[in-house]
Amino acid sequence: MQLNLHSRLAQRVLLQLAHRPYRSEQDLYEAASAVAWEEWFGPRETFKIELTAQHSPLKSLNFAALRIKDAVADRFRNRGGVRPDVDTQRPAVRIFAHLAAESVTLYIDTSGEPLFKRGWREDKGEAPLKETLAAAMLAASGWDATLPLYDPCCGSGTIAIEAAQVACNIAPGLLRRFGFERLRPHVAADWVALKAQAQAARRAPSAAVFGSDVAFRMVDFAQRNAQRAGVAEALQLRGGDALQRMPPTETPGLLLLNPPYGERIEAAGVAGAGRGGRERAQMEQAGDFFAQLATHWKRHYAGWTAWVLSPDAKLPGRMRLKESRRIPMWNGPIECRLFRFDMVAGSARERDAAGS
Repeated sequence: MQLNLHSRLAQRVLLQLAHRPYRSEQDLYEAASAVAWEEWFGPRETFKIELTAQHSPLKSLNFAALRIKDAVADRFRNRGGVRPDVDTQRPAVRIFAHLAAESVTLYIDTSGEPLFKRGWREDKGEAPLKETLAAAMLAASGWDATLPLYDPCCGSGTIAIEAAQVACNIAPGLLRRFGFERLRPHVAADWVALKAQAQAARRAPSAAVFGSDVAFRMVDFAQRNAQRAGVAEALQLRGGDALQRMPPTETPGLLLLNPPYGERIEAAGVAGAGRGGRERAQMEQAGDFFAQLATHWKRHYAGWTAWVLSPDAKLPGRMRLKESRRIPMWNGPIECRLFRFDMVAGSARERDAAGS
C-alpha cells in the first residue's frame, strides 16, 4: 500500500507468490496449481494472465499463458466447484508470470492500472510524457525541491505538475484506486489511515515551479490538469514562445524539458514555424530551433542548469553546447538521453576574447 501510494517511479508493484524451476508447460501448470489463489481473490472476481519471457525454451508463450490460466481456474473449481472468469480487458485481478531460461516466477499485481496513471491527467496533447518518466527526469536531475524549476515546453503540464506535487509533498497515488483494494488480504481501515497520513503530510510548496508553452490550448490543458492534481496554486503557467520567454525568477534554477521534435518542432517556437513534412526539412528546423534556444539561454539564463530529454544523440551539436552529463532513458520504446547543460553567458569564443 505504501509503495503504490508514494512511488513516483514504479510502473507496478507485484507481490511474488512462487518461484520454481520448469522445463515444460506442465511444469507451469503445476507451479500455478500449487499457489493458494483462493487466499487472494474469490471466484466472482475476473482475472487475467500477463506473461513475459527471457530466454525461455518454450515454443509458444500463448500456450504457456493458457496453461497457467487453466491451473488457476482448475484450482478454484476443484475446491469449490466454481471458477472465476477471464477478462482480458478490465480484469479485477492481474496475475503476472515471468519465464526465465530455467525458472518461472508468479506474481499477483497490487496496482491495477499502471502507476503512471495518477488520476489527474484528463487533458492531454500529442505524445504526452508519462508521469513516471517525468518523475524519473526530476530524480535524475537531482532537483531537491528547493530551487526554482521551469519547463518552457510544458505541453499538458506533466513535468511541471509532477514537480509541483513533489514541492508540496503530495503523494502521487492519492487520487486513484488500486488493485489491492479488491484482494482478500486488504484491510480497508489500514488503507484509510495511510491515505489520511499522506493528506496530513501535504505542505505549502518548498520551491517555485513554472511552465509555459507556445500553444495556449496546451496551457489551458495544463491548468486544468494542475487543478485536478491539487497544485493549481503552487504552479505558475503561462503562454509564450520558448525562444522568447525570459527567466520566471531572478534566482537561477533548473530548466527541465522534453521539447518537441521532428514533425512537432513547429509547436516549440518560431524557429519551427515552417511547413513541409520531409525528414530533411524537419531536421533543419529542429537544428535551427535548438541552436536558437541555446543562444537564448546563454544570453538570458546564465547560472541556470538545463536538462533536456531527447532521442537525438547529436542534440549537443545542434545546440552548439557541451553537455556535462548524459543519462540514458527510455520514453516508451524510444531510447533517449537526458542531457545536462550548465548555462553561462555568451559563447566560449566570446569569453576567451573578453579574457584576453
